[in-house]
Amino acid sequence: MTTLLNNNDDKLTQLLKINDELNHIKDIDSLLDTILSKTRRLTNADAGSIFLLENRMLNFSYVQNDTLKKKDPLNNKQIYSNFSIPVNEKSIAGYVALQGKSLKIDDVHNLDNTVPYSFNKSFDEIAGYKTQSMMTIPLITTRSQVIGVMQIINAKDEAGNPIPFKQADENYLNFFAGSATSAIEKAKMTREIILRMIKMAELRDPKETGSHVNRVASYSIEIFQKWAEYHNLKYSEIKNYKDILRIAAMLHDVGKVAISDVILKKPAKLSDEEFKIMKTHAYQGAKLFRGNVSELDALSYEIAYTHHEKWNGRGYPRKLKGEDIPLSGRIVALADVYDALISARVYKKAWKESDVIDTIKQESGHHFDPEIVEIFLSIYDVIEAIRLKFPDLDIRTFI
Repeated sequence: MTTLLNNNDDKLTQLLKINDELNHIKDIDSLLDTILSKTRRLTNADAGSIFLLENRMLNFSYVQNDTLKKKDPLNNKQIYSNFSIPVNEKSIAGYVALQGKSLKIDDVHNLDNTVPYSFNKSFDEIAGYKTQSMMTIPLITTRSQVIGVMQIINAKDEAGNPIPFKQADENYLNFFAGSATSAIEKAKMTREIILRMIKMAELRDPKETGSHVNRVASYSIEIFQKWAEYHNLKYSEIKNYKDILRIAAMLHDVGKVAISDVILKKPAKLSDEEFKIMKTHAYQGAKLFRGNVSELDALSYEIAYTHHEKWNGRGYPRKLKGEDIPLSGRIVALADVYDALISARVYKKAWKESDVIDTIKQESGHHFDPEIVEIFLSIYDVIEAIRLKFPDLDIRTFI
């Protein structure tokens, strides 16, 4: 360690700064994005992914790929890929999770015949990509438990050609992995707390499921990302806002805990008086965050209060109009309505996809901000990938 400190002060200084940054990130998806991007910058890697361990399976949790992004800058659907790998010796990631030791491979297509693992070419074939060099690092807690692995792919030379990773890179990343793991554990705990709040609401309202809020939050993140790029927001502004937007969007309907079961669970259309009471959930949700002691509280308040407002001023509870409605409310309004229409519920079947899209187009300039509708339609392949990532498997049994 002494040699590392003496010879590599610049990179270690960067790592210490990154560690401090990780401790301020609340949302786990934002955290994984930061961990991957910073790791790739340190090692000049073209791509990378993170797998998190659950029930002895490594779940594909986040991915970045500069080459694929250049081919299609509007396509971000890879991060919502949904597959798992067993923890065993057959795969590279599974082997590293099993052994708890990092693995540096110069060429995944030229593995030694004596190793038990092999390289899975399926992702490369589907994506039209070629993996060559790879480094896989276990994410190990202070209790010596592996919670996942991080893979970075294709170190690049100055001309952008793939080259092997350096031995020093492996040293840096093993040093960094401990801090990254601690930050992931904290962020997972935050996500679990949020989901438990959602489960409390779900006990009251069968429409408010964990899958629904995960989808609405993910739709909202992707819509905001494109809006921010179109409006030339700085990377740091985008990143900081996305960190709290996902959590705040997940809590958009938490105010329904204050509504009577008679209304929430009614399997038919509400009467005018019942709907009047139902509409108070926007205010009731906002009240939970009225103290505004943090940026997250402020955004949660804003979304809970305004996601039922309409672009034409005919929404509720304050009948705000146009850009008087905060951007967050305009985004979550579309994300929430889209998911409600296209999803099956205990009281209705899912609408046909074509009917949902037609309705959203028709409501552009009425219910929804026209620019938000345009952005939503431009990234619809990502929207579809999110739906596949968070299915309502339990709800379908009722239909």
